[in-house]
Amino acid sequence: MAAQRRIDLVLGSVKRLLRIGATANLLNLLQKQYPADLAQIFGELSDRDREAAFSLLVERNGRLAMEAAAELGPEAGALLLASRPAEEIARLAPEIPSDDAAALIDHLPEELSEAVLQMMRPKESGVVENLLEYDEQTAGRIMNPNVFALSEDMTVGEAITELQSNRDVEMVFYLYVVDERRHLVGVVSLRRLLLVSPETPLKRIMTADLISVRVEMDQEEVARQVAAYNLLAIPVVDEENKLVGVITVDDVIDVIKDEATEDIYRLAGVASDEHAFTPARESFRKRLPWLGINLVTAFGAAAVIAIFEDTIEALPIVAVFMGVVASMGGNAGTQTLTVVVRGIALGELTWSNSRKALLKEVLVGIGNGVVLGALGAAVVWALPWGSPMLGLVLGLAMVINLFVAAATGTLIPLGLRAANIDPALASSVFITTMTDVFGFLSFLGLVALFAEYLVLA
Repeated sequence: MAAQRRIDLVLGSVKRLLRIGATANLLNLLQKQYPADLAQIFGELSDRDREAAFSLLVERNGRLAMEAAAELGPEAGALLLASRPAEEIARLAPEIPSDDAAALIDHLPEELSEAVLQMMRPKESGVVENLLEYDEQTAGRIMNPNVFALSEDMTVGEAITELQSNRDVEMVFYLYVVDERRHLVGVVSLRRLLLVSPETPLKRIMTADLISVRVEMDQEEVARQVAAYNLLAIPVVDEENKLVGVITVDDVIDVIKDEATEDIYRLAGVASDEHAFTPARESFRKRLPWLGINLVTAFGAAAVIAIFEDTIEALPIVAVFMGVVASMGGNAGTQTLTVVVRGIALGELTWSNSRKALLKEVLVGIGNGVVLGALGAAVVWALPWGSPMLGLVLGLAMVINLFVAAATGTLIPLGLRAANIDPALASSVFITTMTDVFGFLSFLGLVALFAEYLVLA
């Protein structure tokens, strides 16, 4: 909270200094901020103020400006750079790690992106272009190719000297050991390196059993590996086991945040690249298709109601409670879906071990159905125009629909995953349809079955 209050104070000062045109004071204030704080401040400024503040920072402190753009994320950062000349972007891009630069350049308009790559120095543009050759959301795309590696033939003393003479590497958490063809053969910790004699060969102190990832591995799986083994960095190798890069924990944190945001958005049928200030026209275009699909599936529930038109006409009171059963089923299905999709995303839940998860969710669904059904039945019974039989029907329908919600909330995402369809993207539409259809079907079906007793009541 204290950090947020400080950022709010800085934001207010930035707006005031921009308004009065105090550029010297504004620049001094901006240069005292961390890149992550600048990214948050830029994100809350108006388009005009953001452009002005960023331009001022670019003129005096290009490195900090680019670090802030990278912290904004590829889409927002590229949007901030898109109005600037290609020559300037080409000059500024090498100020940040190549993986961050590649992400920003990849999200620039195509013509501007190509111009920037042509104007960068051959060595720098070559590194960025190599990263852009890998598929999006893979280890190759997010790795830093500037990885520090030592020859297996070195001694500890030579390794320390080599480390001291290489100050341009991003971070050195671990020292990777390679053979003469750059195959990854081991790893040495800094602590281990400093505790042994300088004459000791690296081969004697390195750990040959190390964890690495391939360039084509999905970034989400990379994040799981880093989290599972409590790593600060993980090496990236190609198909020949040659060391080509490293992914550090700060990049993994970004991946986890992006993947979590993407899953949450997809569960709601929203595009993962939409944010609070996305233009209304763009949001309309991205949301409409899923709402259209929901509209089509909603007619399925309407068809069920139409089947029982005579029942509703004979007992109009049941129309009051139809939505209760469907709504409870939808909410219960969303709860199950959220837990199951998270389990799939973390690699905890697969089709092979799904029986235990299905049994657990079904038991929870039935348990909730019994408790909430009994409560709902008591409420209906207590109403002046209610009856014990109508309450019993409502309670039974709720048990049935919460069972359906639990079963479908587990099986549908697992089935979609088995079919190589993102369960977060498509599950909610199917589950909403199932709980609506079975909610109306169970309640109205039971009403029709016990209509004689309801009329008498």
